[in-house]
Formats: sequence, C-alpha cells, structure tokens
Amino acid sequence: MVTIEPQATRGDAFDPECPTRVVLDRIGDKWTVLVIASLEGGSLRFSELRARIGGVAPKVLTQTLRAMERDGLLTRTVHAQVPPRVDYELTPLGASLTGPIATLTDWAETHLAVILASREDYDTAFDAR
Repeated sequence: MVTIEPQATRGDAFDPECPTRVVLDRIGDKWTVLVIASLEGGSLRFSELRARIGGVAPKVLTQTLRAMERDGLLTRTVHAQVPPRVDYELTPLGASLTGPIATLTDWAETHLAVILASREDYDTAFDAR
C-alpha cells in the first residue's frame, strides 16, 4: 500500500518535463472525477458504477478504472464466486481527492447558468462577425 506523503517528491506542473502533467490529466478527466465522486460512499460493482455515472461506455469506464488502479487511486477486488463479482474501492490516495473534487463539482454546478449564458453571448457575438 502506498503511503500518502505529499511533500516527499514534489513536482512542478509548469515544467514541461515534469510528470505532474500526467497526473493532472488523470485527475482532471471527467470520468475519473465522476468515478471518485461515485466511490466516495464505499465500494461499488462495475454495473453500479456505470449506472451511477450514466452516459459512459463500458469500454471507456474499463479504461478509466484500469488507469486509476495503475495510479493507485482505487483497488479492484475479485470475489471467488459464480458469477464472478468485482468491486472497486478508493484507496487512501484516491479518497484524498474527494474533498477537492467535491469543491470543483460544487463550483461547476453553482456556476453552470452563468457559464451557459456566457457561451450563448459569445456564440451570438461570434456569429455576428
């Protein structure tokens, strides 16, 4: 199990050679954000995750879950039963993202109307050019 030590090896996101950018790609991905928010309450099966998220193709969800497992954000547990049962659960590292993601999600939901109005204004002005 990976211990969370944020200051152990700190990257620099503004350095083009820094792998921090890869991490930002992972945690900024909409499917990753929705998986983390979905698993905040505890483990879920694949079908439960897919139903909770809505609109995600099985292949995309599978790719997202594998990448998150590789990055240490969640664990995949296969139960020896028929039919096979697989549960997904956040690791402590993945759980450490629930607060920041909840803040971002709240911000997006709170400012949605303003953003949509801004898009409409922009599109109208752009079409008038």
